[in-house]
Amino acid sequence: MMKAIDKSEVQRLLDSFLNQDVYIHLEMTLGAYAAHHGKAKSTASTFIRNARVRYTHGRIEGSGPYRIGLKMADGWIYSEGLTHMEDSETERLIAAGLNEEGKLLVALQISKQPF
Repeated sequence: MMKAIDKSEVQRLLDSFLNQDVYIHLEMTLGAYAAHHGKAKSTASTFIRNARVRYTHGRIEGSGPYRIGLKMADGWIYSEGLTHMEDSETERLIAAGLNEEGKLLVALQISKQPF
């Protein structure tokens, strides 16, 4: 079940994965899940699943919606617009940004095991 992000809990999880090989799921959609309305009706999406990375610095910032940045040896992974987290997870981070209708806009997941 999803709950509002607890910034300190997310930071604890980010710290628990430092300097280890982890799997990342990163998704952003303005398409089918979000079903945006308006004149433009533009769709866009990004999806990466089970990319193995190692980050040396992970940080959650903002006061809601939140952003998470992961610093790697050769670059960054960055996700913005996060509002919710899975409340039953203790071994992996599952964070999402939901719109006012509860539809997925962005997701960032980190785990030691593939998704």
